[in-house]
Amino acid sequence: MRTSLHWLIARPIAHRGLHDAAHGIVENTAGAMRAAIAANYGIETDVQISADGEAMVHHDDVLGRLTEGEGRLDGLTAADLKRVPFRDSDERMLTLGELCDLVGGRVCVVVELKSRFDRDARLPARVAEVLGSYRGPVAPMSFDPRQLAMLRQKAPQLTRGIIAAKYRPHPYWDQMPAWLRYGMGCLAPALTAGPQFVAYGIADLPALAPTLARHVLGLPLLTWAVRTPEERERAARYADQMIFEGFRP
Repeated sequence: MRTSLHWLIARPIAHRGLHDAAHGIVENTAGAMRAAIAANYGIETDVQISADGEAMVHHDDVLGRLTEGEGRLDGLTAADLKRVPFRDSDERMLTLGELCDLVGGRVCVVVELKSRFDRDARLPARVAEVLGSYRGPVAPMSFDPRQLAMLRQKAPQLTRGIIAAKYRPHPYWDQMPAWLRYGMGCLAPALTAGPQFVAYGIADLPALAPTLARHVLGLPLLTWAVRTPEERERAARYADQMIFEGFRP
């Protein structure tokens, strides 16, 4: 285990912030981030690229599931996206820089870079720029090892992680090239990008590849997204820390 990364695994990490739809706290919004900070949890969040190259805090690459409106995020500017209301909420979409200002180093932040697996360098470039000047504990990660390679080139001081699971049909994973889609479970494509930690799907633990990465390579192992007591028990047994949702550890 890399002792310098103890901050990454010190506390459970709230998936998309500590959101709670029943109480009007929307995932990946300022309210969800404040709730996680108040409970002293780490934060996992997602970023998408806007039309003008800003890193926007949002899971989906299109509007509509949680927000009003429609259309791809990469077809709208950051200013446009910040005007889009979330349903039944006063929240607005954050930029990554605004998220960093909100957190202010109080808890660990793990940032997933979303990808279309098309070699678009804009998102890792912007994430490297924003996080390169952030002084709090932060770790970008991605399913796309090419994004990690770009981050490593542009901001080598940042702690980078690979996200992986055993492939099964999924709208996001099906965008991957075949070499990544069928290779991500064994982490072979990932290791070429030099990740410093692994985030592996809880449904697939235990598994040989993340176990070897953890015990042989010394890479901290996160697991996502833990939602049930049985998954929590499995996470405690096979991983160093969990990214959780739907309960409070």
